[in-house]
Amino acid sequence: MSSRSLTRRDLLKSSLAFAGAGLVLDHSQRAHGFVAANDRPRVGAIGTGSRWCQKATGVNGPHGSAPTFRKYGDYVALCDADSSRRELASGIVKSWTGRQPTSHSDYRAILDNKQIDIVHISTPDHWHAKIAIEAMKAGKDVYCEKPMTLTIEEGRQVCDTCRQTGQIVQIGTQQRSGRQFIQAIAMIRAGRIGKLKKATCHIGGAPTSPEIPRATAPSHLDWNLWLGPVPMTDFRFLAGNNGETKSWSRGHYEFRWWYEYSGGKLTDWGAHHVDIATWGLDKTTTGPVSVDPVMVKHPVPFENGRPTDPPRYNTATAFLIKALFADGQEIEIRHDGRNGILFEGTRGRIFVNRGSITGKPVDELKSNPLPSGALQEAYKNRSLTNHFRNFFEAP
Repeated sequence: MSSRSLTRRDLLKSSLAFAGAGLVLDHSQRAHGFVAANDRPRVGAIGTGSRWCQKATGVNGPHGSAPTFRKYGDYVALCDADSSRRELASGIVKSWTGRQPTSHSDYRAILDNKQIDIVHISTPDHWHAKIAIEAMKAGKDVYCEKPMTLTIEEGRQVCDTCRQTGQIVQIGTQQRSGRQFIQAIAMIRAGRIGKLKKATCHIGGAPTSPEIPRATAPSHLDWNLWLGPVPMTDFRFLAGNNGETKSWSRGHYEFRWWYEYSGGKLTDWGAHHVDIATWGLDKTTTGPVSVDPVMVKHPVPFENGRPTDPPRYNTATAFLIKALFADGQEIEIRHDGRNGILFEGTRGRIFVNRGSITGKPVDELKSNPLPSGALQEAYKNRSLTNHFRNFFEAP
């Protein structure tokens, strides 16, 4: 445990003043790599809940997972506000290495450790930018699960800090390493759908909940620490009934459906699909000239742009958002339709998601395949590998 006590006063004093909308970053900015067997980086995990465990115990694939964790770096320290999650993660790491990693509730203990090279951030979204900025200033490279930020101002400060420190930052927008997504980009670059006009992101709407009563946080969860830089509020929990297994809460996975900690589906699936859409439109280094929330529906009333306090999920359940770029290209973000991204050009369209890539131009590849090396060229001649491995191997 850290010798310092993490207090709300500390967090609020050091917290960044943020406002605005989301940011899309290029998926990897890496100045140097760890490649030699005797130069294995030491990694500290901050946030060891479901997302971290999913990567740590999953099968290998384009999204990165357990074999990559063990092959390229040594997890030597873990941090989580929930002691039960720390204990589970500690057991996983020990099963890999035979050694017990250090365990902390205070993330600053990891940042203070000069022996740690990389910080892997898998916390709730409202912590991402703050920890990433402090990690870079502490001389750590950063792999952060998406979304990197929740506001434009957060994004500016993260980018400024990255430039100032020269640290390496990669975001967990792992669809960038999915072969069908790379194929979609290669087809667009090869003109297979003509001039690209529009990308539509179908991401689904947030779930709703009944009113969730106040509850005592479980003894293994430090609720004050979990909240961190956001305003103090009551822990809430409602168990399912009538044989249901579902429950509703303010914490852990369900943080996604509260604007206090996240942005609903717009920063959940939206972070993935908008990233692919901007990649396809070749707009990863610029932004739209206008964003129009044509339709947005919320499950709670709003006052002065903020959700009122009915104790239930408050992120958007239905929406249509249009973004227009200077050259006339468009991105639409919708709650309806099949999950995925639809690219529309002057000669055709293709639809891609994690399960498949479809459309007449895809069918035509059987008789008219892409040139050899087209996927590598679309991927800027990087090796087509899983996302987490890309972080360790990128030049």
